[in-house]
Amino acid sequence: MSRKGNCLDNAVIENFFGLLKSELLYLQEFDSMDHFQRELEEYIHYYNHKRIKTKLKDLSPVDYRIQVKEAA
Repeated sequence: MSRKGNCLDNAVIENFFGLLKSELLYLQEFDSMDHFQRELEEYIHYYNHKRIKTKLKDLSPVDYRIQVKEAA
């Protein structure tokens, strides 16, 4: 935290939290904190391994990283 931050530093995480809220938080009610934690872990796994992103050539983030790594 030694350099001055700018608004671009937060863009990626703000986008993720926006998607998290619209795709998980606002769509269901949670019985307990444990229930929320389980659903959150499932959503993060879905987001990284199964959710298709057009910006990543219609691949999931994990599949895209694997493809880029193999091409290098």
